Amino acid sequence: MAARVAGLMEERLRIRGRGLPEKMQRGGKRLPRRVRRAGEKLSEASVMAQNPRLLMQLDHAAIATAYDICVRYLSGLNRWERLRLYLLNFAASTLLIVLVVGGLFATVLKLRGDL
Repeated sequence: MAARVAGLMEERLRIRGRGLPEKMQRGGKRLPRRVRRAGEKLSEASVMAQNPRLLMQLDHAAIATAYDICVRYLSGLNRWERLRLYLLNFAASTLLIVLVVGGLFATVLKLRGDL
């Protein structure tokens, strides 16, 4: 499960690293809080699963839920859609800045009597 989530993180978010724990450490802040918590739980479980005694202590239902949360979010990410949203947000921010500066410029001209 951890390998699948790590593969999706590398494919969709371009996060490099060896294994899920390192990828969560490097790029976990790019994920929403709910997905980040699920990824951390899955990461801890993958480390614990390497020890046979700790393997018996794992809550497999909680791990399956965390896996589902991570896979559902990461599978829904599309690189082109993220690029489109980034460009749309950039254009909206630029337009807002131009409107505010233009309004301030018009206000200054009005107060000086030049308009």
